[in-house]
Amino acid sequence: MLEYNEKVYKKISAAGTAGIVLGIIGIMTGVVVGTMSIIFGAMILDIRKHLID
Repeated sequence: MLEYNEKVYKKISAAGTAGIVLGIIGIMTGVVVGTMSIIFGAMILDIRKHLID
């Protein structure tokens, strides 16, 4: 019974670790995509100014 509990504990720990890692990756991806969207949006607005004038 003790070995079974240890296996379950290790699997739950691994699942928790994987969840934290995926959360961090998701946050970092969101920050990068948001930053790129702002930069490219600003570039497009700059180009638009030159086309309209």
